[in-house]
Amino acid sequence: MNKAGKQRRLMRKINIPGYLRFLAKRAIFLLLTLMIATYLTIIIANFGGYIDEILKSQIEWEVSWELSRDPAFRKLPEEEQERIRLRMIEDRIKARGLDKPFILRSIIYLRDALTLSLGRAMYLRSAGGSSRVADIILERLPWSVLLFTTGTILSALVGIYVGLYMAKRALGVFDRSMMVTAILTSSIPAWFFGIIFLLVFSIQLGIFPPGGLVSRPHTELFAYIIDVLYHLALPLITWVFASFGGWAYVTRNIVIQIMREDFVMAARAKGLPERRILYKYVLRPAAPPIVTMLALAIIASWTGAIITETVFSWPGLGTLYWEAIGVMDAPVIIGLTVIYAYLYVITIFILDLVYALLDPRVRTLGG
Repeated sequence: MNKAGKQRRLMRKINIPGYLRFLAKRAIFLLLTLMIATYLTIIIANFGGYIDEILKSQIEWEVSWELSRDPAFRKLPEEEQERIRLRMIEDRIKARGLDKPFILRSIIYLRDALTLSLGRAMYLRSAGGSSRVADIILERLPWSVLLFTTGTILSALVGIYVGLYMAKRALGVFDRSMMVTAILTSSIPAWFFGIIFLLVFSIQLGIFPPGGLVSRPHTELFAYIIDVLYHLALPLITWVFASFGGWAYVTRNIVIQIMREDFVMAARAKGLPERRILYKYVLRPAAPPIVTMLALAIIASWTGAIITETVFSWPGLGTLYWEAIGVMDAPVIIGLTVIYAYLYVITIFILDLVYALLDPRVRTLGG
């Protein structure tokens, strides 16, 4: 069969029109979910007009700051200065729609949030001194991704490999010992392991630094990267150690359940090698739930872990959440919620794409 014939056969097998209709419906559903979640966040955060007062205060500060830098304005009489200042504040309040009824204001807030026009923070600042919420969040996001997303992927890979080994030797010594390990590591929070590892490997043995991102400022990029990786090692080891047991236990149970299916028994009856049975007949049907778990774990990793980041003084989104809650910086809290909602929706949509390729039932959907 030529290449064009193979492509036509594959398209018929996947049922492209039904596949696209399925994805379109999922995209619309996820977009509506994003809008509703963001709107509810705005409504809750604005109880008592809290956001309104924040935005008005920001407008007043911006107008006062701009006028203070105008030499011609400073030469005017105080009464004239106050009149100009109040007029500019009123004009900007009207331009932002803050003089409109609450329903219309909430729609404006929703538009700003969905377009990531997140405004300025009340108290927090980025390392560069910026008060823009987007700058503050985007400064912290890469560090949470570096630590927790990398740790989640590594723990999943290690856990899946160990889980397969456990399933092949079910109820053996290794399987039973790893089950106990999985229960212990899953029931104890990662930050507790972090404290123990800091006491042992940092304070007692002096192998790793006690925390932070770097030991000192660097002018060379290579030295900076090495220093960051050195500080990353211990929290990354902690996160993988605390997480891989759960992955191993779940993978082990899924694989054992699939191994009891009739099609696996039939493959064994044909005399196929055990390795081929495992990778071709067991892993493929086991892939969808494992991929779902991995996607959801990666989503959760983007928010950081407040206590774990605090233990290691890691400047990610977890510590940013903690700092924003501590000073009641509502714009940053709302911004983090919106960014997280976007990441969640995008990841779920990508998961739907992958799921539709892995699960034959999704391929045959007609709409």
